[in-house]
Amino acid sequence: MNDKKPKTRGLGRGLSALMADVSSQEDRAADSGVIRRPDVMVAIEKVFPNPLQPRRRFGAEQLEDLAASIREKGVIQPLIVRRRAMAEGTFEIVAGERRWRAAQMAQLHELPVLVRDFNDTEVLEIAIIENIQRADLNPVEEAVGYKQLMEKFGHTQEKLSAVLGKSRSYIANLVRLLQLPDEVQIYLREGQLSAGHARALITAQDPLVLARKVIEGGLSVRETERLAKKSEQSEGQSSTQQKPHKQPEKDADTRALEADLSANLRMKVTISHESGLESGLVSIRYTSLDELDELCQKLGS
Repeated sequence: MNDKKPKTRGLGRGLSALMADVSSQEDRAADSGVIRRPDVMVAIEKVFPNPLQPRRRFGAEQLEDLAASIREKGVIQPLIVRRRAMAEGTFEIVAGERRWRAAQMAQLHELPVLVRDFNDTEVLEIAIIENIQRADLNPVEEAVGYKQLMEKFGHTQEKLSAVLGKSRSYIANLVRLLQLPDEVQIYLREGQLSAGHARALITAQDPLVLARKVIEGGLSVRETERLAKKSEQSEGQSSTQQKPHKQPEKDADTRALEADLSANLRMKVTISHESGLESGLVSIRYTSLDELDELCQKLGS
């Protein structure tokens, strides 16, 4: 019996497959005039988008330009697809969703495709790289893509940095943008804020209010950083100016009860009774594990 576990595919193999089958196809075609021959022509209604696709927005103007080109010349470079397990004879797009959308606008009935066997990890990697290298995801979409690679497939920031050619700090800072409120992330998606603006707002007490000020004032990244710093300083000053809440002085009965319990348990007992209520907190402080064991025995009995 063979107990050896099958080797799992590393991130680099997915990217190697990408470079071999997907990356820079248009560049090669433009340079050499060589067009990749499709494996098969597929009815457009049998081709479906990739649900793991990190890109959620496709520019209408760019799509229309591509659709016009497709009407004139057809789809020059085939889409990369994989077979869908849920429905025989249908395919899921691995790379080329923009061409698929534009082909629909151009009312094409068939698409040229290259059929490849990719797993979910490879599909997501390819979708991220294709978008980053060709059409630039907005910062939120890119951050979501990296987060998916780390959370769904267990890749570390160091591994992503080495394979994707991005610094670890770049990836870390980008993922941190997802901590911002949803509305601030919408400003990022729409290009009203840059990633630099957003990074300056991450640690602010109220990033949404500051984001609106940045947009209304057309502030630069440096001005945004100063605004966030000024906001933090003013918040710090206001908190130090507040008088600390003075705990009400314990009455004689409470102090006596604390002393009795402390003597009986031979441990420090503190009673915090909420003024005007019938509830409170009893704290017992032990100084060693032996005392904790002793306390557990007493409470258990």
